[in-house]
Amino acid sequence: MALMARRSLFSVCVFVALLGLVLSSVAAGAQENSPKRGRKFKAPAVTGRVEVTVVRDSNGKPIENAAVIFHPMEGDKDKGNMELKTNEDGKAVIEVLPLNSTARLQIIAKGFQTYGNDYKIDKDKMTIDVRMKRPGEQYSIYKDHPKTEDGDKKPDAGTAPSAPPADATPSAKPDAPPSK
Repeated sequence: MALMARRSLFSVCVFVALLGLVLSSVAAGAQENSPKRGRKFKAPAVTGRVEVTVVRDSNGKPIENAAVIFHPMEGDKDKGNMELKTNEDGKAVIEVLPLNSTARLQIIAKGFQTYGNDYKIDKDKMTIDVRMKRPGEQYSIYKDHPKTEDGDKKPDAGTAPSAPPADATPSAKPDAPPSK
């Protein structure tokens, strides 16, 4: 009887061990096939380094504390802005703009005209030099303005094109005798 008890105990132990192995392999396989949880990692976009130098147009001296604002563009939509200030050398550096993107650059400095332009970020290192001008005189319709290249005065805003004189009569044929 002791021999039978040992055999049955041995067979029960072997059965439990095999059952444990089967269950652990099924659980491990289920973990491998389960959908991944948590954040999906996206590699960051390759970025370029843009250095902006802001100087006075009159003498070329740097402008300190000018606001250099980048507006990343997606098509015609503005995707926010990133603002920097120039240092004592008139320089501001940004390194987070993705390559092959477009950014609208705006520069605001006290006592100077606001500057704005769109730039294509197509190189890994770009330098942009901006010469800031002092504000100009306000445009007035009451003052004479310089003539254009073709010699005519620039038309003033809000004026209609001049009509032909009332005494001018159109002629149908150049050889026709004058009408009486």
